[in-house]
Amino acid sequence: MSKSKIITGIAAISIIFYATSVYWSVEPDNFSPTQVTEELTKNNADIAVGSYMTATLIKSIQTLDGKNGGYLSNSVLPPAILMDNMPSWEYGLLEQSRDLMLVLRRDLSRSQTQSTENKDLQKAHGSLNVEHTRLFPTNANSEYKKTIAELQTYLDKLNDSQSKNAQFYARADNLAEWFKQVEKRLGSLSQRLSASVGQYRINTDLSGDLGAEQSTFTESGSNVKTPWLEIDNVFWEARGSSWALYHYLKAARIDFKGVLQKKNALASVDQIILELEASLQPVGSPIILNGAGFGFFANHSLVMANYLSRANAAVIDLRRLLEQG
Repeated sequence: MSKSKIITGIAAISIIFYATSVYWSVEPDNFSPTQVTEELTKNNADIAVGSYMTATLIKSIQTLDGKNGGYLSNSVLPPAILMDNMPSWEYGLLEQSRDLMLVLRRDLSRSQTQSTENKDLQKAHGSLNVEHTRLFPTNANSEYKKTIAELQTYLDKLNDSQSKNAQFYARADNLAEWFKQVEKRLGSLSQRLSASVGQYRINTDLSGDLGAEQSTFTESGSNVKTPWLEIDNVFWEARGSSWALYHYLKAARIDFKGVLQKKNALASVDQIILELEASLQPVGSPIILNGAGFGFFANHSLVMANYLSRANAAVIDLRRLLEQG
Protein backbone atom coordinates (compact mmCIF):
# COMPACT_ATOMS: atom_id res chain seq x y z
CA MET A 1 0.00 0.00 0.00
CA SER A 2 1.37 3.40 -1.00
CA LYS A 3 2.20 6.09 1.53
CA SER A 4 -0.43 8.43 0.04
CA LYS A 5 -3.19 5.86 0.61
CA ILE A 6 -2.10 5.37 4.20
CA ILE A 7 -2.15 9.13 4.80
CA THR A 8 -5.55 9.41 3.11
CA GLY A 9 -6.90 6.58 5.26
CA ILE A 10 -5.63 8.14 8.48
CA ALA A 11 -7.07 11.50 7.47
CA ALA A 12 -10.45 9.93 6.67
CA ILE A 13 -10.55 8.09 10.01
CA SER A 14 -9.57 11.28 11.85
CA ILE A 15 -12.36 13.23 10.16
CA ILE A 16 -14.90 10.51 11.00
CA PHE A 17 -13.75 10.40 14.63
CA TYR A 18 -13.90 14.19 14.88
CA ALA A 19 -17.38 14.41 13.35
CA THR A 20 -18.58 11.62 15.64
CA SER A 21 -17.16 13.32 18.74
CA VAL A 22 -18.85 16.60 17.79
CA TYR A 23 -22.19 14.81 17.36
CA TRP A 24 -21.78 12.95 20.63
CA SER A 25 -20.94 16.20 22.43
CA VAL A 26 -24.34 17.75 21.67
CA GLU A 27 -26.17 18.26 24.98
CA PRO A 28 -29.58 16.56 25.37
CA ASP A 29 -32.73 18.62 24.93
CA ASN A 30 -34.75 19.69 27.94
CA PHE A 31 -37.85 17.70 28.78
CA SER A 32 -41.13 18.33 30.56
CA PRO A 33 -41.31 16.80 34.08
CA THR A 34 -45.10 16.83 33.81
CA GLN A 35 -45.15 14.87 30.57
CA VAL A 36 -42.53 12.39 31.79
CA THR A 37 -44.43 11.80 35.03
CA GLU A 38 -47.68 11.17 33.20
CA GLU A 39 -45.91 8.62 30.99
CA LEU A 40 -44.17 6.80 33.84
CA THR A 41 -47.31 6.68 35.99
CA LYS A 42 -49.34 5.43 33.00
CA ASN A 43 -51.37 8.67 32.87
CA ASN A 44 -52.78 8.07 36.32
CA ALA A 45 -55.61 10.54 36.86
CA ASP A 46 -54.59 11.04 40.51
CA ILE A 47 -50.80 11.34 40.50
CA ALA A 48 -49.36 10.97 44.00
CA VAL A 49 -47.21 13.63 45.61
CA GLY A 50 -43.53 12.95 45.04
CA SER A 51 -44.15 11.37 41.64
CA TYR A 52 -42.83 14.36 39.70
CA MET A 53 -39.43 14.45 41.39
CA THR A 54 -39.10 10.66 41.26
CA ALA A 55 -40.07 10.45 37.58
CA THR A 56 -37.75 13.34 36.71
CA LEU A 57 -34.89 11.60 38.51
CA ILE A 58 -35.59 8.45 36.50
CA LYS A 59 -35.68 10.37 33.22
CA SER A 60 -32.44 12.21 34.01
CA ILE A 61 -30.57 8.97 34.70
CA GLN A 62 -32.05 7.43 31.55
CA THR A 63 -30.65 10.39 29.60
CA LEU A 64 -27.11 9.22 30.37
CA ASP A 65 -27.59 6.18 28.14
CA GLY A 66 -30.18 7.64 25.78
CA LYS A 67 -28.36 10.73 24.50
CA ASN A 68 -26.10 10.88 21.44
CA GLY A 69 -23.37 8.26 21.78
CA GLY A 70 -24.87 6.76 24.92
CA TYR A 71 -22.90 6.68 28.18
CA LEU A 72 -19.29 7.67 27.50
CA SER A 73 -17.55 7.96 30.87
CA ASN A 74 -16.41 4.34 30.99
CA SER A 75 -15.82 3.84 27.26
CA VAL A 76 -12.41 2.48 26.21
CA LEU A 77 -12.92 2.81 22.45
CA PRO A 78 -12.22 5.79 20.20
CA PRO A 79 -13.40 8.44 19.81
CA ALA A 80 -15.08 8.29 23.26
CA ILE A 81 -11.82 7.55 25.08
CA LEU A 82 -10.37 10.75 23.61
CA MET A 83 -13.33 12.90 24.70
CA ASP A 84 -13.63 14.72 28.02
CA ASN A 85 -16.38 17.34 27.66
CA MET A 86 -19.37 14.99 27.56
CA PRO A 87 -17.99 12.62 30.24
CA SER A 88 -17.60 15.69 32.46
CA TRP A 89 -21.21 16.65 31.66
CA GLU A 90 -22.32 13.15 32.63
CA TYR A 91 -20.43 13.38 35.92
CA GLY A 92 -22.11 16.71 36.74
CA LEU A 93 -25.54 15.20 36.14
CA LEU A 94 -24.64 12.16 38.23
CA GLU A 95 -23.44 14.22 41.20
CA GLN A 96 -26.59 16.34 41.23
CA SER A 97 -28.70 13.16 40.92
CA ARG A 98 -26.81 11.49 43.76
CA ASP A 99 -27.52 14.47 46.01
CA LEU A 100 -31.25 14.20 45.30
CA MET A 101 -31.16 10.41 45.64
CA LEU A 102 -29.56 10.73 49.09
CA VAL A 103 -32.20 13.16 50.34
CA LEU A 104 -34.99 11.08 48.78
CA ARG A 105 -33.79 8.01 50.64
CA ARG A 106 -32.88 9.72 53.91
CA ASP A 107 -35.55 12.42 54.29
CA LEU A 108 -38.24 12.75 51.64
CA SER A 109 -39.46 9.14 51.96
CA ARG A 110 -39.33 9.02 55.78
CA SER A 111 -41.75 10.58 58.25
CA GLN A 112 -39.19 10.99 61.05
CA THR A 113 -35.68 10.04 62.10
CA GLN A 114 -36.86 6.82 63.77
CA SER A 115 -38.74 5.54 60.72
CA THR A 116 -37.28 2.78 58.56
CA GLU A 117 -35.74 3.37 55.15
CA ASN A 118 -37.52 2.41 51.98
CA LYS A 119 -35.87 -0.76 50.65
CA ASP A 120 -36.30 0.19 46.99
CA LEU A 121 -34.61 3.55 47.49
CA GLN A 122 -31.86 1.92 49.54
CA LYS A 123 -30.99 -0.35 46.61
CA ALA A 124 -31.35 2.48 44.09
CA HIS A 125 -29.00 4.70 46.07
CA GLY A 126 -26.36 1.99 46.29
CA SER A 127 -26.41 1.37 42.54
CA LEU A 128 -26.27 5.07 41.67
CA ASN A 129 -23.16 5.56 43.82
CA VAL A 130 -21.11 3.14 41.73
CA GLU A 131 -17.96 4.81 40.34
CA HIS A 132 -18.95 6.45 37.06
CA THR A 133 -15.90 5.12 35.19
CA ARG A 134 -16.32 1.50 36.30
CA LEU A 135 -16.20 -1.11 33.55
CA PHE A 136 -15.35 -4.34 35.40
CA PRO A 137 -16.56 -6.53 37.03
CA THR A 138 -19.93 -4.82 36.47
CA ASN A 139 -20.07 -1.66 34.41
CA ALA A 140 -21.61 1.61 35.57
CA ASN A 141 -24.30 1.48 32.88
CA SER A 142 -25.75 -1.75 34.29
CA GLU A 143 -25.76 -0.38 37.84
CA TYR A 144 -27.55 2.80 36.79
CA LYS A 145 -30.19 0.72 35.03
CA LYS A 146 -30.75 -1.06 38.36
CA THR A 147 -31.27 2.37 39.93
CA ILE A 148 -33.88 3.20 37.29
CA ALA A 149 -35.69 -0.09 37.91
CA GLU A 150 -35.76 0.39 41.70
CA LEU A 151 -36.97 3.99 41.34
CA GLN A 152 -39.72 2.82 39.00
CA THR A 153 -40.79 0.26 41.60
CA TYR A 154 -40.91 3.02 44.22
CA LEU A 155 -42.89 5.26 41.84
CA ASP A 156 -45.39 2.50 41.13
CA LYS A 157 -45.93 1.93 44.85
CA LEU A 158 -46.42 5.67 45.41
CA ASN A 159 -49.27 5.61 42.94
CA ASP A 160 -50.81 2.38 44.21
CA SER A 161 -53.55 3.30 46.68
CA GLN A 162 -53.42 -0.22 48.10
CA SER A 163 -49.71 -0.07 48.88
CA LYS A 164 -48.43 1.46 52.10
CA ASN A 165 -44.77 0.56 51.56
CA ALA A 166 -43.79 3.80 49.84
CA GLN A 167 -44.32 7.39 50.95
CA PHE A 168 -43.14 10.86 50.00
CA TYR A 169 -43.45 13.66 52.55
CA ALA A 170 -43.68 17.08 50.92
CA ARG A 171 -42.79 19.15 53.98
CA ALA A 172 -40.88 22.40 54.30
CA ASP A 173 -38.13 20.80 56.42
CA ASN A 174 -37.58 18.06 53.83
CA LEU A 175 -37.32 20.56 51.00
CA ALA A 176 -34.86 22.58 53.09
CA GLU A 177 -32.70 19.45 53.53
CA TRP A 178 -32.45 19.04 49.79
CA PHE A 179 -31.61 22.73 49.35
CA LYS A 180 -28.70 22.26 51.77
CA GLN A 181 -27.23 19.74 49.36
CA VAL A 182 -27.97 21.96 46.36
CA GLU A 183 -26.27 25.04 47.81
CA LYS A 184 -23.12 23.08 48.66
CA ARG A 185 -22.96 21.67 45.14
CA LEU A 186 -23.54 25.04 43.48
CA GLY A 187 -21.11 26.76 45.83
CA SER A 188 -18.34 24.30 45.02
CA LEU A 189 -18.93 24.57 41.28
CA SER A 190 -19.01 28.36 41.28
CA GLN A 191 -15.73 28.51 43.23
CA ARG A 192 -14.01 26.10 40.83
CA LEU A 193 -15.33 28.02 37.83
CA SER A 194 -14.16 31.35 39.27
CA ALA A 195 -10.69 29.92 39.83
CA SER A 196 -10.23 29.62 36.06
CA VAL A 197 -8.35 32.94 36.06
CA GLY A 198 -6.57 32.38 39.37
CA GLN A 199 -6.99 34.57 42.41
CA TYR A 200 -5.71 35.09 45.93
CA ARG A 201 -8.28 33.96 48.50
CA ILE A 202 -8.38 34.80 52.19
CA ASN A 203 -8.83 31.80 54.48
CA THR A 204 -12.30 32.16 56.05
CA ASP A 205 -12.67 28.54 57.16
CA LEU A 206 -13.09 29.40 60.86
CA SER A 207 -14.73 32.81 60.52
CA GLY A 208 -17.58 33.59 62.89
CA ASP A 209 -16.63 31.19 65.68
CA LEU A 210 -13.85 32.08 68.14
CA GLY A 211 -13.77 28.55 69.57
CA ALA A 212 -13.56 26.80 66.19
CA GLU A 213 -10.60 24.56 65.37
CA GLN A 214 -9.41 22.55 62.40
CA SER A 215 -7.25 19.45 62.16
CA THR A 216 -4.23 20.95 60.37
CA PHE A 217 -2.82 24.45 60.07
CA THR A 218 -3.50 26.42 56.89
CA GLU A 219 -2.12 29.75 55.75
CA SER A 220 -4.17 32.95 56.09
CA GLY A 221 -4.52 33.03 52.32
CA SER A 222 -3.52 31.16 49.19
CA ASN A 223 -3.46 31.41 45.41
CA VAL A 224 -6.19 29.29 43.83
CA LYS A 225 -6.28 28.42 40.14
CA THR A 226 -7.94 25.64 38.20
CA PRO A 227 -5.31 23.82 36.07
CA TRP A 228 -5.46 24.90 32.43
CA LEU A 229 -6.23 21.39 31.16
CA GLU A 230 -9.16 21.05 33.59
CA ILE A 231 -10.93 24.36 32.85
CA ASP A 232 -13.21 22.95 30.16
CA ASN A 233 -13.89 19.83 32.26
CA VAL A 234 -15.13 21.95 35.18
CA PHE A 235 -17.25 24.02 32.80
CA TRP A 236 -19.00 20.99 31.31
CA GLU A 237 -19.44 19.38 34.72
CA ALA A 238 -21.23 22.55 35.78
CA ARG A 239 -23.40 22.39 32.65
CA GLY A 240 -24.43 18.82 33.42
CA SER A 241 -25.18 19.68 37.03
CA SER A 242 -27.24 22.72 36.01
CA TRP A 243 -29.17 20.68 33.44
CA ALA A 244 -30.17 18.13 36.07
CA LEU A 245 -30.99 20.71 38.75
CA TYR A 246 -33.08 22.74 36.30
CA HIS A 247 -35.39 19.76 35.78
CA TYR A 248 -35.41 18.72 39.45
CA LEU A 249 -36.49 22.20 40.53
CA LYS A 250 -39.29 22.26 37.96
CA ALA A 251 -40.49 18.94 39.36
CA ALA A 252 -40.11 20.11 42.98
CA ARG A 253 -42.22 23.18 42.16
CA ILE A 254 -45.11 20.80 41.47
CA ASP A 255 -44.61 18.32 44.32
CA PHE A 256 -44.02 21.08 46.89
CA LYS A 257 -46.49 23.60 45.45
CA GLY A 258 -48.58 23.70 48.64
CA VAL A 259 -45.54 24.31 50.85
CA LEU A 260 -44.15 26.98 48.52
CA GLN A 261 -47.50 28.75 48.23
CA LYS A 262 -47.80 28.88 52.01
CA LYS A 263 -44.35 30.49 52.18
CA ASN A 264 -45.16 32.74 49.20
CA ALA A 265 -42.03 31.32 47.61
CA LEU A 266 -43.13 30.13 44.17
CA ALA A 267 -41.63 33.26 42.60
CA SER A 268 -38.30 32.52 44.31
CA VAL A 269 -38.21 29.03 42.81
CA ASP A 270 -39.09 30.46 39.41
CA GLN A 271 -36.17 32.89 39.65
CA ILE A 272 -33.74 30.06 40.43
CA ILE A 273 -35.09 28.11 37.47
CA LEU A 274 -34.57 31.15 35.23
CA GLU A 275 -30.94 31.51 36.36
CA LEU A 276 -30.28 27.86 35.61
CA GLU A 277 -32.03 28.13 32.26
CA ALA A 278 -29.77 31.07 31.39
CA SER A 279 -26.70 29.02 32.32
CA LEU A 280 -27.75 26.42 29.74
CA GLN A 281 -27.73 28.75 26.76
CA PRO A 282 -25.93 27.32 23.71
CA VAL A 283 -22.18 27.87 23.72
CA GLY A 284 -21.30 29.92 20.65
CA SER A 285 -17.61 29.01 20.64
CA PRO A 286 -16.08 25.70 19.51
CA ILE A 287 -13.77 25.83 22.53
CA ILE A 288 -14.18 27.07 26.11
CA LEU A 289 -12.38 30.40 26.25
CA ASN A 290 -10.49 31.48 29.34
CA GLY A 291 -9.84 35.19 28.86
CA ALA A 292 -8.90 37.53 31.70
CA GLY A 293 -11.72 38.91 33.81
CA PHE A 294 -11.98 42.17 31.83
CA GLY A 295 -9.80 41.09 28.93
CA PHE A 296 -10.36 41.06 25.18
CA PHE A 297 -11.57 37.45 25.01
CA ALA A 298 -14.54 35.96 26.84
CA ASN A 299 -14.23 33.76 29.88
CA HIS A 300 -16.99 31.18 29.70
CA SER A 301 -16.19 29.83 33.17
CA LEU A 302 -16.77 33.22 34.80
CA VAL A 303 -20.06 33.65 32.95
CA MET A 304 -21.18 30.23 34.15
CA ALA A 305 -20.00 31.02 37.68
CA ASN A 306 -22.11 34.18 37.67
CA TYR A 307 -25.33 32.31 36.91
CA LEU A 308 -24.61 29.56 39.43
CA SER A 309 -23.66 32.05 42.15
CA ARG A 310 -26.92 33.95 41.64
CA ALA A 311 -28.87 30.70 41.73
CA ASN A 312 -27.01 29.60 44.85
CA ALA A 313 -27.73 32.86 46.67
CA ALA A 314 -31.43 32.45 45.89
CA VAL A 315 -31.37 28.83 47.09
CA ILE A 316 -29.78 29.88 50.40
CA ASP A 317 -32.41 32.59 50.93
CA LEU A 318 -35.22 30.16 50.11
CA ARG A 319 -33.84 27.47 52.40
CA ARG A 320 -33.70 29.94 55.30
CA LEU A 321 -37.29 30.98 54.57
CA LEU A 322 -38.42 27.36 54.70
CA GLU A 323 -36.68 26.84 58.05
CA GLN A 324 -38.47 29.78 59.69
CA GLY A 325 -41.43 27.64 60.71
